[in-house]
Amino acid sequence: MTAATPSPLFPRVSTPAEYAAVPRDADAVLEGLDPEQREVATALHGPVCVLAGAGTGKTRAITHRIAYGVRAGVFQPASVLAVTFTNRAAGEMRGRLRQLGAGGVQARTFHSAALRQLQYFWPKAVGGEVPRLVERKAQLVAEAAARCRVRLDRNELRDVTGEIEWSKVTQTVPEDYPAAAAKSGREAPRDAAEIARIYAGYEQLKRERGVIDFEDVLLLTVGVLEERHDIADQVRRQYQHFVVDEYQDVSPLQQRLLELWLGDRESLCVVGDASQTIYSFTGATPDHLLNFRTRHPGATVVKLVRDYRSTPQVVHLANGVLAQARGRAAEHRLALVSQREPGPDPVYAAYADEPAEAEGVARRIRELITPVEQGGGGVPPSEVAILYRINAQSEVYEQALADAQVPYQLRGAERFFERPEVREAGLLLRGAARAGSADPALADADVPAQVRAVLSTRGWTPEPPAGSGAVRDRWESLAALVRLAEQFCAGRLAAGRQVTLADLVAELDERAAAQHAPTVEGVTLASLHAAKGLEWDAVFLVGLTEGMVPITYAKTDPQVEEERRLLYVGVTRARRHLSLSWALSRSPGGRPNRRPSRFLNGLRPGSAASVARAPGGGGGIERGGASGPVRKRRGPVHCRVCGRTLTDAGEMKLMRCEDCPSELDEALYERLREWRAEQAGQLGQPAYCVFTDKTLLAIAEAVPGTEGELAGIPGVGRRKLDKFGADVLALCSGRELTRTEGADQDGGSGPEEPARNSTEK
Repeated sequence: MTAATPSPLFPRVSTPAEYAAVPRDADAVLEGLDPEQREVATALHGPVCVLAGAGTGKTRAITHRIAYGVRAGVFQPASVLAVTFTNRAAGEMRGRLRQLGAGGVQARTFHSAALRQLQYFWPKAVGGEVPRLVERKAQLVAEAAARCRVRLDRNELRDVTGEIEWSKVTQTVPEDYPAAAAKSGREAPRDAAEIARIYAGYEQLKRERGVIDFEDVLLLTVGVLEERHDIADQVRRQYQHFVVDEYQDVSPLQQRLLELWLGDRESLCVVGDASQTIYSFTGATPDHLLNFRTRHPGATVVKLVRDYRSTPQVVHLANGVLAQARGRAAEHRLALVSQREPGPDPVYAAYADEPAEAEGVARRIRELITPVEQGGGGVPPSEVAILYRINAQSEVYEQALADAQVPYQLRGAERFFERPEVREAGLLLRGAARAGSADPALADADVPAQVRAVLSTRGWTPEPPAGSGAVRDRWESLAALVRLAEQFCAGRLAAGRQVTLADLVAELDERAAAQHAPTVEGVTLASLHAAKGLEWDAVFLVGLTEGMVPITYAKTDPQVEEERRLLYVGVTRARRHLSLSWALSRSPGGRPNRRPSRFLNGLRPGSAASVARAPGGGGGIERGGASGPVRKRRGPVHCRVCGRTLTDAGEMKLMRCEDCPSELDEALYERLREWRAEQAGQLGQPAYCVFTDKTLLAIAEAVPGTEGELAGIPGVGRRKLDKFGADVLALCSGRELTRTEGADQDGGSGPEEPARNSTEK
């Protein structure tokens, strides 16, 4: 789809001015690097591990390392293989290396590198040609399910296909799937034994038809290298130095292939960030990154923490998201340090329902993209993104943006160059280029005008069509091609070079091969997973409620922590403007029973941290919880929804404005009222002497889980905490009170009462 930053991916070095941009020698390659990046670039020998936080210039560091090694004569360009995970990233790496004077280096994805080797060695190792590659396996999976007499709906088909892919990258055969899935804590979309049968049937279908899938490319390459030592030796003679980007995302199968490429050598540089591990469901694991020094005791380890992407305000929040993380990846988190000028604070917004949230976000984006001279923010639409947890959330935002007349594009759907209108446009432009001056309509026009004339026959117009839907999507694709033609020609002419329509067609072919789509001038709508590796000036993180972030099926601690990392990735996509929002109900008029994501506790105004900060990390928000007597909070009280300073006593107890949306758990509120009435009757006192209505409302909204959280609610003092705390916490946890607990009026410990003087969290 689109690149978030409209920088050229394929710089061509041909004019004297362009040659001047290439570093003159090896030392010049190091100019402009910060101390840590320079350390990466000059660490040319032995294993190297680069722990690189978001926005710290990791691609810059490793491309300069390769270029420095080449220009210094340590690496031969053809002996270096740089591996990453997407065609776009590989294309960007090749472009940067060419610009640095190291154009002969191979930069490929794992699958692309393996497929080239498989195609080259297959006749020698097996004989004949490599079996045909099936790019979309869902149809075969559906046929395999039908053979097993299993009917899969669309969602189940997608999920079962995902389970088969996971099995293959973790090197799990069909008969072992049920045990492996149970051991990994996977929630299978169907009965595990049923999936195993479909998996076996799928493999049988492939054999019958003589085809392979993408995972087979890796498996077969591994098999050839393991069984044919002569072929493995030939590969190792060719590639002697390896660089692996996004190393936290490697699967066991990819790691196995990498080890076969390496042999007994250690000329390996890996780059990654365990805090950006968000693809565990596909078989990716950060263990290889975290265990790197164990496997390579003499490794050089460099940490990149200078963040050049985001403002201090965004970085502060990103560090805060991870500050409460737990688990092994959290122990290796990097505390980022922004290198940019300060910007606006992140904005937190609660809405009554999802349509209201979408309308509010669209309204704010409309203000941001309005030109500065008209009183707006002047941010280009292509520099704005709305990120959500699942693709199903996009529809309401598509409608809201269309209603606000804000152009947008969907990312993560169909690839740009695979869209029917783009493929059709390419054929038309190629035909027009061949016709040349023979077409009188194009003879005297410059290239952009020729493109506009050709594409106008297929639906392009100077102004976009109204509304949303397929017509608007088609227009956006064609408009992106028109802008690309204008930018391409402007760049060529500025360099003093003539340009023809054939040159533009060649550019399109090269971009299509690397899946480097042109920038679509519209707000990007994308899932958090699809946003990985991209960045925008303004990011809107939406739908941040419990059950969505973390997603409701994240049950185990590792699954919840991956959801936290997913939010961290979303936060770190923003350069300057960041908005975080949630809706308290799904539909207008619905019960406002949703709660903001637990990951925002201690970060959004007026909220308390839900867990203690893990040791170390640095750079996060300092919210400690010293053990000892719990003290009342001092200083001004802010509305936990809108952030306004509260002065009314009732509002201060609720910690929100009276007219701000409520997060009330109504069932809990009723249980608390019944309990209070019983307590008041036993004490012979008015009900408000136990707790006032406002305090009960505050408890039912906050739903405290610990003594410290309960003590942080205004109206709950030390005496009432000792006297009623155990009962209230039991009710908040959903546990029914026993007679013994309900009758304990002296502050003594009940059977499950939390220990006193616990650390406030």
